[in-house]
Parts: sequence; structure tokens; C-alpha cells
Amino acid sequence: MQSNRINKLILRLIDNTITEEESIQLTEWLKETKNQDYFNEFIATNQLIAKRKTFKSKKSINELLFKKTPKRRKSKFFFFTAAVIFALGITIYWLQPTPQIIETKSNNTPVIVNNQIKTGSNKAILTLSNGTKIALGQKTNYRTPFIKTDSTSISYRFNDNVAIKQLAYNTLTIPRGGQFTLNLSDGSTVWLNSESEIKFPVNFQNGKLRNVELIYGEAYFSISPSSKNGGSKFMVHQGKQTIEVLGTQFNVRAYKGDKKIITTLIEGKIAIHYNNSSKTMKPNEQATSNLNNGSLQIKNINVSPEIAWKDGEFSFKEESLKNIMQVLSRWYDMKVVFENKSLENVKFKGVLRKDQSIEEIMSIMMTTSINNYEINNHKITLK
Repeated sequence: MQSNRINKLILRLIDNTITEEESIQLTEWLKETKNQDYFNEFIATNQLIAKRKTFKSKKSINELLFKKTPKRRKSKFFFFTAAVIFALGITIYWLQPTPQIIETKSNNTPVIVNNQIKTGSNKAILTLSNGTKIALGQKTNYRTPFIKTDSTSISYRFNDNVAIKQLAYNTLTIPRGGQFTLNLSDGSTVWLNSESEIKFPVNFQNGKLRNVELIYGEAYFSISPSSKNGGSKFMVHQGKQTIEVLGTQFNVRAYKGDKKIITTLIEGKIAIHYNNSSKTMKPNEQATSNLNNGSLQIKNINVSPEIAWKDGEFSFKEESLKNIMQVLSRWYDMKVVFENKSLENVKFKGVLRKDQSIEEIMSIMMTTSINNYEINNHKITLK
């Protein structure tokens, strides 16, 4: 059977919508070892919800596959397929496709022409205070008495006895298709997402305000407490917004062209200052600074999808395909064209790995929402 057909059968099995005929087909297909491997790989890599669980015991398999669902009749073949899966020792993930998903209605074959779209990697451009630019990444090992780099990060370390007469600032720029980690001299760490830029002092003055500026993009901050830095506060500036850090971990998203600054608090406490408004945030809250009307609003959220990018995943919850492709375009440094404009508003919830190739990503999308697509050099056209 073709992979697209198999993918749909697996999804229908987990969603409890598989028919008797389809259940028999899937059961026969699973008897081959290579197909079991494919089943495992599909489930492990193509997770379709942010909150995922691995089921390895008979009890947990039953809890998933035999869970009562209102207004839905399960056939004996569904139970038989579930039993076969357990007997084969296949690890299964809990999938929950969003109701708005449009299923593939054709067996169209994607057109791949000179695919130049590469998976993102660790890379950045460091700009020193004198304007010198240094490429950082796998092939660079830049060091000074106070700066150390490796393939994934740059670290600033100063002796407490070093006297700073005047602050010197460096800038770290993350290009499309990149990510990098910045370890500041005060012990704070900043994870930077694709297409981001941050300006920071090479060393903070003891006891004085610690200021950094997220010029644009997305960054996850883990801030060293003031108690370890002479009582000095940490401030993050982004346009008209200032974050006063009170010991914490938080995420800020403010890409070029965005009409909002999104700040998500994971641990601790921060104060948001925007357009003459000030609000204090608690963990699991998200602040939206609206650049159009100047408003500042805070709401409770599940923070996991917001910070999944830092841990090598893309997590979407009822997100439009247009927004999803915008996120993916930054990581894969590609152009996306919607030939079928109706696809832009298709909703999708799921988790994808950042180390997957673009063809793997598109295969998943094609299973759930896209009828066909074309890759030509650095461009994807959705049909």
C-alpha cells in the first residue's frame, strides 16, 4: 500500500474511526517487520498533539485504544487490530487530529525539483563593538580571554576583579535557518530562535542595572538572580516594551512585521511595562502588547507549546496553516506560496521535530490537510 494510504489508516485507527475493511488491511500490513518499523517511526515522529504520552504496557494500550467515545461504534476488527499491535510490541502515541483537518482526497504525487531546502542548524553572526563580524557555528571556534564559543553557544566570562570603565556592547544575529545560545557574563542564558537579534554588554557592571535589547525575533531567557549580581535588576527591552525581571524564566516573541509582542512567563515573576501600562505576571501567564492599539493584556495559557522550539520541537495548537508555514519558513529558510488560498485558514494541532527534513514535514501535512505540493529549489507551493 502507498505510504499516504497507510498514514491515513494509522490516524483512523488511533482516532477510532477505522472501518472493518481498513482494519483488516492494516492488520495484514503490520505482519511484516519492516512495516512495524514504519508504524513506530510514523507514530514517534509525526505526533499530532502537543500533550503526548507513550503507551508501553497492556493496561495503557487498553486505556488508549478501548477508551469509550460517545456516539462512536468500534468494530470487532478495531479491537483485533489493537490486539495485534500490542502483540507485536509496537509503541504507540496518543493522537488527536483537530476536527478542522482536511483529509487528502487524492493520491497526487508531490513534485520535487532540485530540493535545496535544508534543515536549520546552530549558527549565528557575532558583531563586536568595533563592527567586526564573526560567523559562529560548527566550523568556528572563536576565543578571547573572556569569550568562548563552541558549535552551539557563545559564553562571556569575566573575573569579578576586572574593572569596567565603559560598557562595550556586542550583537548576536541569528539568521533564517539558525539557532544559537548566549551565556551572558552574569550567569544568565538566552536561547535565540531563527531570524532573531539581541544586543548585550560584554560584561555587566556590578550593582548596576543589567540591560539587554531583543532587537527582533524570539528568545527564551533564564536569568541569574539579582542576589548573585550585587542586587542589580535585569531588564529586557523590545521596542516600546520593557520587561523588569524579578528572577525568572520567560519567552519573548517579537518578529519583524508582527503586530504584537508576546511574552510568556514560565517561572518566577516579571513586570511588563508597555505604553504607560504596567502589569505583573505570574507563571503560566502570557502578555500581549498590541502595537496597533497600544493595549496590554494578560491571560492564562499552557506554556508548553510556546517554548517547544527551545527543545527541538514545533508545537501548534489550533494554528492556521498560514501561521505554521511562516514558522517553518524561518527554520528551513524557504519561501512558501499558497496556490490554494483556502488552505491558509486550515487549522492544525500537532508537534513536529526540528530535525525532520522538509519532505518529512510535508508528508505529514499531506496526510492531514494538503492535497499536494511542489518543492522547487528554496520554494514550496501548496496546492
